Amino acid sequence: MQKSHKLHLMGTIITITIEHADPEPILVAVDELLKEYEHRFSANDYTSELMQITKFAGKQAVKVDEKLYELIEIGKIYSQLPNSNLNIAIGPLVQTWRIGFKDARVPTDQEIQQKLQLTDPANIILDAYDKSVYLANPQMTIDLGALAKGFIADLIIEYLNQQQVKAALINLGGNIVALGNPVGRPYWQIGLQDPSQPRGHSLGTLKIKDQSIVTSGIYERHLEQNGKSYHHIFDVKTGYPIQTNVVSLTILSQKSIMGEVWTTILFGKPVTKILKIVNQLENIECIIVTDDGKVYQSNKELLK
Repeated sequence: MQKSHKLHLMGTIITITIEHADPEPILVAVDELLKEYEHRFSANDYTSELMQITKFAGKQAVKVDEKLYELIEIGKIYSQLPNSNLNIAIGPLVQTWRIGFKDARVPTDQEIQQKLQLTDPANIILDAYDKSVYLANPQMTIDLGALAKGFIADLIIEYLNQQQVKAALINLGGNIVALGNPVGRPYWQIGLQDPSQPRGHSLGTLKIKDQSIVTSGIYERHLEQNGKSYHHIFDVKTGYPIQTNVVSLTILSQKSIMGEVWTTILFGKPVTKILKIVNQLENIECIIVTDDGKVYQSNKELLK
């Protein structure tokens, strides 16, 4: 039996579809897990487990749930890669711009430079034995927004596997993960959003099985001020929205967390550079759309 469920969490619409003889209790359990994970990983809820680390920044290390520790550890590793545009210590900068929230504003250059001083991921001190996290500077904050949805989607797939669910499709507001394939069909078919068109208009179809699709784009969340438009993906070196001709970057991967990692690391790089890097990665493919409407794909022809 196939059953779908929709809920509003993490600032987005989440849709879960599963095929199982008794889907209802599994979907109820998934709901509870999603609420638990939202409270654990949120950088916008001061009561969240993540924000307890911020509360004690510069004072003491905070013991955290092992999954939160794992995600912070992954984030720190990839934040320290040379020329990475992923930085989980970017929280002070994100909270200054607030793009996507009602109180969004354009900070002064002085404010931006001050906040950039607080974004060194090396100052996130991890203790693997205690599963504790310490922020060396009292004004630091961790923001897992670039990674959390993918990590959570992978955790839900893990749970569904434990429940012997053979086929499922998870859509965490555009982060899509497919488990198995639907009855009677070899693949799940997913439309890829055309960034130049309203939501629901696709560039083509992706066929996936036991795969994740993650898209980063600069076409949805904007701040308009004094005739200028500012999107929400920041250059971690300048502190300003990244300057790029890429309007969307989609990564196909086996694990959704790796889709999150690579869309964030690569966004803003030239198309040729993105393709070169992706073509060297195992089990990673990409689709790039530029502001002139051109579509570029990695080694495999993905769009149908």
